Amino acid sequence: MDGIVNILHFAVDGVAQRQQAIAGNLANSQTPGFTASDVSFESSLQQAMSSTGGGTATITQSADPAPAATNGNNVDAGQQLVAAEKTTLQYQTDVELLNAQFRLVQGATGGSFQ
Repeated sequence: MDGIVNILHFAVDGVAQRQQAIAGNLANSQTPGFTASDVSFESSLQQAMSSTGGGTATITQSADPAPAATNGNNVDAGQQLVAAEKTTLQYQTDVELLNAQFRLVQGATGGSFQ
């Protein structure tokens, strides 16, 4: 049980950091010279989960390699809006899965979870 909760907690943290990066990207979509950020964690989490004896997963923020416009800004607002929607749905799903784990434990111990 702890393993599942830890995995879901890490995923929620990763998605939250991605949401923050997207918000920053959108806020600076018209800022000359701004470079968009990407947040990745899924492949690191997958490797840690499949490693014998467990591994360490990391959340990485890096510069988006997309080419810049003439003003030096590489934010594609449309792409960022799609990413924001996808990330919101992923966050909601991960939180619901985490809540389901807590309900499962609560039920197993004879309690109730609202």
